[in-house]
Amino acid sequence: MTHPRTRTYWLEHAWLDTHVEPGVAVDVADGRIAAVRTDVPTPPPGAEIMRGLTLPGLANAHSHAFHRALRGTVQVGSGTFWTWREVMYSFADKLTPESYHALARAVYAEMALAGVTAVGEFHYLHHAPGGTPYSDPNAMGEALVAAAADAGIRITLLDTAYLSSGFGEPPNAHQLRFSDGTAEAWAERCSVLKEQDHARIGAAVHSVRAVPAGQLATVARWAEERRAPLHVHLSEQTAENDACQAAHGCTPTRLLADHGVLGPRTTGVHNTHLTDEDIALIGGSGTGTCMCPTTERDLADGIGPAAALQKAGSALSLGSDSHAVIDLLEEARAMELDERLRTRSRGHWTAAALLRAASADGHAALGWEGAGVLEAGALADFTTIALDSVRTAGPLPRLGAETAVFAASAADVRHTVVGGRHVVRDGAHALVPDVPTALADAVEALRA
Repeated sequence: MTHPRTRTYWLEHAWLDTHVEPGVAVDVADGRIAAVRTDVPTPPPGAEIMRGLTLPGLANAHSHAFHRALRGTVQVGSGTFWTWREVMYSFADKLTPESYHALARAVYAEMALAGVTAVGEFHYLHHAPGGTPYSDPNAMGEALVAAAADAGIRITLLDTAYLSSGFGEPPNAHQLRFSDGTAEAWAERCSVLKEQDHARIGAAVHSVRAVPAGQLATVARWAEERRAPLHVHLSEQTAENDACQAAHGCTPTRLLADHGVLGPRTTGVHNTHLTDEDIALIGGSGTGTCMCPTTERDLADGIGPAAALQKAGSALSLGSDSHAVIDLLEEARAMELDERLRTRSRGHWTAAALLRAASADGHAALGWEGAGVLEAGALADFTTIALDSVRTAGPLPRLGAETAVFAASAADVRHTVVGGRHVVRDGAHALVPDVPTALADAVEALRA
């Protein structure tokens, strides 16, 4: 990721973690924020002018890029998570490194248009259909890393171990391309992946049903040795809990704890159907929680105990997961509103806390320290929300955080800056000129 020359951005309004500040100048050098100057009522000469409310760049902490091709298709009719999964497999079967690059480039460009500056890609499409490795065994992962660069955003490639279809069951025909056979073979393959300026390499356990218990420690050890983030789908479905109880006599959370998977660099994704002991184990170990409310409601998963997890010590982040929509402001809003529905009370998180989940805490979950904040030394990644759209016009600017979380949408993003470079300017992507056409073409290629 190349960095532009030193420049100054003038922010009409800026969210500085605790409050909205009018008239802020941000000096950027070498891709990082060199200084944040308040009480600058007019733009300095030569400054880039950002009208509206500027936030730190948003972190989409859980993505399956190819699921974007399912949008609309899986909303037809009824069904369950398990019937949805069969449609998902039909698209996964068709992807090649070339078609995945085209789709992911368009998806990541859509994210940039939504104010996302970093994505955590939970990646398990490793091999050709049938499980034969490509000549470059990381061709699919490298396609995703290249797609993020082409779309101008950062990526943490969470290379995922996916070895079985269920407890004691081999991969099914669709899942053969996901599997390396053993955790040791998984570790050998993904050890070849190289980090880049815009890319971090992390690890993931797909789920306790997809990695045999005796091999969980291998994945955890790989991440620990590299001090890399480690993510895991956890208790998204009650069927997973029941199967784990039958196979191991414990919950998935307890199984992960017993095999050394939980810890401060680990993030459980969904964490939906948990016991009180599970919540204590997750919080007490410092394991994070990534909530994906738009997917969790789309798939009828349920509402996870986010407030209880945070109270127990689990940092919260947000993801758009299956990309029913790509809108981190909606994810933040949904976490609060879902909790209101569950408890029939209001105000579980402040707007500031929800924005931190969507920015600083999401970046931390992806291994991007010093990101997601507007302060000197941080990565120069930020996004600007219009305060004069039909959704956002009216509230006082000092209530900009509340307006952003509870009224704005991705459609209100006007600018996205990554590493000091304007990736989205005035609502248009600078690197992918026609994002809707790129998306339509990439999805159509998978239907052909």
